[in-house]
Amino acid sequence: MTSNTYTPPASEGQKASFAIPTDLLIGENWVGASSGARIDILNPSTGETLTSVADCDAAEGIAAVDAAAAAASAWAATPPRRRAEVLLACYHAMMERQEWLARLISLENGKALGDARGEVAYAAEFFRWYAEEAVRINGELSLSPSGANRILVSYQPIGIALLITPWNFPAAMATRKIAPALAAGCTVILKPAEETPLTALAVAQILRDAGVPAGVVNVINTSDPGPVCSAILHDPRVRKLSFTGSTEVGRILLREAADSVISASMELGGNAPFLVLDDADLDEAIEGAMVAKMRNAGEACTAANRFYVQRGIQDRFVAKLVERMGAMKVGPGIDATTQCGAMINRASIDKIERLVADAVSRGAEVRLGGAAIAGDGFFYPPSVIANVQPGSEILSTEVFGPVAAIVPFDDVDEAVALANATEYGLAAYVYSGDLKKALQLAERIECGMVAVNRGLVSDAAAPFGGVKQSGLGREGSHHGLIEYCEAKYIAVSW
Repeated sequence: MTSNTYTPPASEGQKASFAIPTDLLIGENWVGASSGARIDILNPSTGETLTSVADCDAAEGIAAVDAAAAAASAWAATPPRRRAEVLLACYHAMMERQEWLARLISLENGKALGDARGEVAYAAEFFRWYAEEAVRINGELSLSPSGANRILVSYQPIGIALLITPWNFPAAMATRKIAPALAAGCTVILKPAEETPLTALAVAQILRDAGVPAGVVNVINTSDPGPVCSAILHDPRVRKLSFTGSTEVGRILLREAADSVISASMELGGNAPFLVLDDADLDEAIEGAMVAKMRNAGEACTAANRFYVQRGIQDRFVAKLVERMGAMKVGPGIDATTQCGAMINRASIDKIERLVADAVSRGAEVRLGGAAIAGDGFFYPPSVIANVQPGSEILSTEVFGPVAAIVPFDDVDEAVALANATEYGLAAYVYSGDLKKALQLAERIECGMVAVNRGLVSDAAAPFGGVKQSGLGREGSHHGLIEYCEAKYIAVSW
């Protein structure tokens, strides 16, 4: 066992909850990498190094599988009520540390403190929701149509699960996978993004303190995820993969999972359209746009990427959006007055600049921002790009930043065609004063989630996921629990 830890700086009058272990959680122990290798963790707001975490190899990935396998039988046999009690304890433990966790997220991720507080509440809610669902994994009993036998169906834990999470929501993406897996009776190996592992490590320690048995949750970090994840996915004891990240990486992981026919849940890239019709309440549409676009500074797979605004309302919409986004304060996430924090790294800034430059070269007009902020850290200001032309890369590529690309349209059929002109289908937003029209639009848009006259779609109690190349399966709701179960049919006569 090692003693490498990181203690985040405390705010005035606040003490840190605990020193965060920065090694690998394998079974009951925090252990360093056998090679001694470490990964430096940067603060995106300053570019400075916060600390480092252990950097594992494939052999340590298999050691985590060993630990998960050793704990699997006992956890699967744990009564649902007991699993529920442990999950509820995890919820309360996270909420008791909400401010502390929010500050940690802001430090390693760069997001505004207000967004980070919201993330912690959202992340904790998965433990509360699945504490309630753990005792409701109901089976089925029916009579065969022939009358020859009864059909008895029960749901059993699918087995050891590899969970791979992204950097943009380091707490919520971890708990959205851990909670249903534990509720179903599975043990897990969590591999957080190498940019933001500290939050996952803190959550893992909270789970241990809340009563999660050793080996049920294991956490590994690696700077070379390909060989490590491949080794884990080719271990026959591993039966589930849950991944949130880019479609490109998702395709690679699906190929790896195919070798062992592993059940895979994929929450992949997005390219969310935001449709505003002439009859929409303009003020409500602007409020929704601010949430859908600027939550987490646009670094969200559900973020509005393409704004399609009907021509009769376009000029007023653009003017109001410029006013609202232009008033946002940009700065370090840890500053309580910041509304738009740092991007995760320099590569993100470069991507945004490339997309904006391409749009402008094709005739788009920069109405706000449009250039990175010089100085320490990785900052890009809230930006509005109007009259974006067809063929612009920003309409086909997830910008993952605080840039609103606006395209006018004339009729509803045109808007639907534009919204569906993408290989992605995760989330969409529709604003209209006519609910019937809005719901008809929602039915026609090819995506897994549609927010009608609201800018927020995520909810622990709702099925989260996409269609087309935005993913497979669902997270959250009862659907997310069944992803970690196998249905067993027993034919019986009496």
